[in-house]
Amino acid sequence: MKERLLLLIRRAIYNSRGGFLVRPLLIALALGCAGALLSWAEETAPAMSAWVPAILFPSRADPQVAQVILAGIAGSIMTVVSIVFAILLMTLTLASMQFSPRIILSFTRDRVTQWTLGIFLGTFLYCVAALPAARALPTPFAPVATVLGAVVLSLACVCWLLYFIHHISRAISVNYIVDKIASETETVIDQMMPLPRRASSLRNRTLPPDLTFETTLTSTDSGYIRFIDLTRLLDVAKNHRVCIHVLRRVGQFVPAGVPLMAVSKAERLPSGGSTALLDAFDLGPSRTLQQDVEFGVLQIVDIALRAISPAVNDPSTAISCVDQLSRILIRFAAREPPDALLFDLPGVPRVMIAWIDLEKLMDTAFEQIRLYSQGDVAVSLRLLRALGDIAAAGDAALRRELAERGRRIVAGCAARLGEPELAEMKARLRALESGARTA
Repeated sequence: MKERLLLLIRRAIYNSRGGFLVRPLLIALALGCAGALLSWAEETAPAMSAWVPAILFPSRADPQVAQVILAGIAGSIMTVVSIVFAILLMTLTLASMQFSPRIILSFTRDRVTQWTLGIFLGTFLYCVAALPAARALPTPFAPVATVLGAVVLSLACVCWLLYFIHHISRAISVNYIVDKIASETETVIDQMMPLPRRASSLRNRTLPPDLTFETTLTSTDSGYIRFIDLTRLLDVAKNHRVCIHVLRRVGQFVPAGVPLMAVSKAERLPSGGSTALLDAFDLGPSRTLQQDVEFGVLQIVDIALRAISPAVNDPSTAISCVDQLSRILIRFAAREPPDALLFDLPGVPRVMIAWIDLEKLMDTAFEQIRLYSQGDVAVSLRLLRALGDIAAAGDAALRRELAERGRRIVAGCAARLGEPELAEMKARLRALESGARTA
């Protein structure tokens, strides 16, 4: 139960960073409470009003002035909030139609947008919470310091609105979108693969040949695997002396009733052991960037494919996507892959789990673009350059693999392009092959 609660808390923390609910709501409630507390403190300690210069609020004895100011700010702010929501909906619709529905996640995770909604709604709640303190009966009272705070917040909202419009005009740029997705994907790579690539004797260890998995555990829910609690899986396997084979990797869809894990010596598990293992998986209706590096690559590939489609015909956008994909793959190739086998302290294998490897990630990144760009010289040339950049950061085996991919690119274009267009592509292919032979 405790582990399940921790997983739910982790999911809530991740969701708080993406969406227009949690962070704006917290900011709005904080400012609303600040307005109520400040007006209460000012009424309890009237000396606070003396610190406000008279030139800023000369009508200290007239509560109607405070009421007009607070009500006017609250009404104006709600009008601006409706405009902000209209801008957001228009931006999300435009991005979804022009680029890809998958990139909506990056917009909802944008902190500037979340802070914009939170500050504007918080200013409204601040004024509404402070408004009851300004009264004529039974004793006239004007919360001077609280009204001054509302004026300061309204000025801050004007400045923030200008910044928000500037940010949105930049956020709908495709280069900005692709760069942001690539940065988020690199962050996931750094979290999942913190160590530089090195030779590791532990990775060469395999499961014992006599180990068999007699029992399978089926998924009780349908959804994409978004997060796997490896520490919990290993703890359960160690405590009950079983070996677990995770049959699906992060990012793959698991229908309910389909085997999710295979367990060796499953009779050692207690009655709630199967539930404890299943609770280590976070399944959801859509993929996320918690542990799924491939999802970030897919978002960029979607933008590139739409850009080179005949309906759009925007090779410049596809070229930018290829550049960012090479950036991600270079970072991935330079890092030590996650452990596919987790061991107990004596060296007993306990958890076997599959992660996406570099070859599969390159297939996801380049294969569809290669097929769709066979008649586009500019995109195909940039694909070859990207392969050369990755080869410069890889080992001998990777260079040979990249040379083979380069040959497939040139062979696909040869059926549609003439020899003059193929000349530069063949030159870049020769450079790739030369690097592979040198390695």
